[in-house]
Amino acid sequence: MSKSKPDLSALSPETRLVAAGRDYAEHGFVNPAVYHGSTVLFPDTASLKDRTQTYVYGRRGTPTSRAVEEAVALVEGGHNAKMLPSGLAAISTALLAFLKTGDHLLMVDTVYQPARQFCDGLLKGLGIETTYYDPLVGKGIAALIRPNTRVVYAESPGSQTMEVQDIPAMAEAVHKAGAMLFVDNTWGAGHYFKAFEHGADISIQAATKYLVGHSDAMMGTVTCNKDTWEPFRHAYEEMGQFAGPDDMYLTLRGIHTLDVRLERHMKNAMIVAEWLRGRAEVDTVLYPALSNAPGHELWKRDFRGASGLFSVVLKPCSETATAAFLDQLTLFGMGYSWGGYESLVVPFKPHRTATRWQPEGYSLRFHVGLESPDDLKADLTEGFKALNSAS
Repeated sequence: MSKSKPDLSALSPETRLVAAGRDYAEHGFVNPAVYHGSTVLFPDTASLKDRTQTYVYGRRGTPTSRAVEEAVALVEGGHNAKMLPSGLAAISTALLAFLKTGDHLLMVDTVYQPARQFCDGLLKGLGIETTYYDPLVGKGIAALIRPNTRVVYAESPGSQTMEVQDIPAMAEAVHKAGAMLFVDNTWGAGHYFKAFEHGADISIQAATKYLVGHSDAMMGTVTCNKDTWEPFRHAYEEMGQFAGPDDMYLTLRGIHTLDVRLERHMKNAMIVAEWLRGRAEVDTVLYPALSNAPGHELWKRDFRGASGLFSVVLKPCSETATAAFLDQLTLFGMGYSWGGYESLVVPFKPHRTATRWQPEGYSLRFHVGLESPDDLKADLTEGFKALNSAS
């Protein structure tokens, strides 16, 4: 007698992550197989003509893709999801699916830089106008919405300067005006922030970050509610989007351990961020999970937890001293990513057009990984010694 399958909707979010995608495993294996395939055979001419079988061509879906898509939709709390070969592919495909010539896009001023380039380049060339807005606008977004505004795009918190957006207030205003709200949910990974519960129509992730979690695959996700699913799915297929099977498998693997990894990222980040806040060389720590930090009250209201990404503004020092600090670090690598098991740091100067970001000191973005926080603090201590020696 076979065991009955658990009702995933009745389980806690942590348990869902472990059970997600299990329906596609076969022959007693815990994990589903990785299907490398393009051609799918039909048993007869009737099925070839009707295309009623589950799989018809590799690009249109495999058991591997369905396993991870259902897992992502389960994590996000959305209707359905699609996998794309990068986070930028997810952003651009979602926007192209709903914008046409003559439409207007409201884009948060803290948006991921390549997405800004996409708006100012390809979208502009297609006759789609983008207006950048203050991430802290909240319900005031209503005043910026035009009759031809089709999409409002949010990213909470901003991945450099960590502004937490009032997504519920924005969603109310956006929907009242007949537009759609897209949310970049990479920082909360769909696990610590439930975009659909707070009013989003589409949730987007650079799954390269926390869903994959091991810095070994590129992946993007677009999760839709019921109203946006069919239009997005059609556009996705018309643009020929599809991610590689091995990267999809690695994403599903990462999802199964997402809860425990994020818990450790948050624990470590809280320790390191609080320690940095006490350093004489540090002016400000931008981490919404810290008490009295910018955005803390909204974070506490809307989020279930925090990831390992935050930023620091140093007190004024020379570029040479900042470089000495960074070059001295051995556990914090310098690289333009985050969400993996390893700690990272990069200096940044955000490009803004609607708001200003001009602190007196240099800005650094930290991703705190899974190492011992004591070792990380010791590494940073050596970095500050180098900074002070070079000042």
